[in-house]
Amino acid sequence: MEHVQELTADKTSLENYLKGQTWLQLNESITAVEVPGDGNMNFTIRVKTKEQSFIVKQSRNYVEKYPQVPAPEERALREAEFYQMVAEHKSLSQQMPQLKGVDKVNHVLNLEDLGDGVDYTFLYQKGNNISDTDLEQIMSFVAELHRSVNVKTTEARLPNKEMRKLNHEHMFIYPYLENNGLNLDDILPGLKAIGEPFKQDENLKRKVEVLGKRYLQDGNTLLHGDFFPGSWLKTDAGIKFIDPEFCFFGDVEFEIGVTLAHLKMANQSEATIEKALKTYKNLNPIDESLCQQFMAVEILRRILGLAQLPLSLDLNKRKKILEEARDILVKS
Repeated sequence: MEHVQELTADKTSLENYLKGQTWLQLNESITAVEVPGDGNMNFTIRVKTKEQSFIVKQSRNYVEKYPQVPAPEERALREAEFYQMVAEHKSLSQQMPQLKGVDKVNHVLNLEDLGDGVDYTFLYQKGNNISDTDLEQIMSFVAELHRSVNVKTTEARLPNKEMRKLNHEHMFIYPYLENNGLNLDDILPGLKAIGEPFKQDENLKRKVEVLGKRYLQDGNTLLHGDFFPGSWLKTDAGIKFIDPEFCFFGDVEFEIGVTLAHLKMANQSEATIEKALKTYKNLNPIDESLCQQFMAVEILRRILGLAQLPLSLDLNKRKKILEEARDILVKS
């Protein structure tokens, strides 16, 4: 088994590594090393020289932001496979960073630097609304992805089972465990009491378990796998879509359900949420009932689970959308 070199921001060791990969010329020197954004999963840095600027991304066997949380260390290679599949479709690949190099031994990607973009997590802050133009591009991109890369158009498959197992645990199991080690009152006082009935609702948990099994099954369509505001980047060159490390062949309803859940948690209007679904439906078919169920699970997971968001919703609003999510699931 080959030794994995853990990269750091130290210029000397980084320069040596990058020259060893031929990603830098022998006479090329690093002028700056920067953190490009607030990523959670991976070691990600921007490398600048006089000649170029690019993003270096390494996946470790743990989550970068939470080193105590184990994660599949080869996830960057699955992300690379996604980019390679999408590269055959120009209109899609132009809306994502170009994959410039892959180091399979050390699980490192060399990605195009998209510049000083800002992701769409600003939507979670009070009073921020997504424009119709941006919403249309976001939903059109994901519909085109689903239409372009599926079992009818390619023999390639991307099961990404290890990342799915990790996500499954956090989405379908962890929020419903009695003693999961997360004190919801630390997030928002009063949230613990609101969350308790959901842990004790056996009917709800059965519905969630069924959806979890479906999520783990292979489906027909290549999904980004984590299509939410943190993966949409506003740049000088327009909206770009990043971080498809949770990608897999699955149900389009999972992908769009997650997206709608985040629009709802970002307090976007019902008209906006309906417009998002309508834009998608005009381009690709979807089972709306199944989509709503996956939307509900994502809402429950994000408000009651470990993967918290910078939500501006007060306690009453969180309670309201949690109860709406439960109703969707128990009545399905």
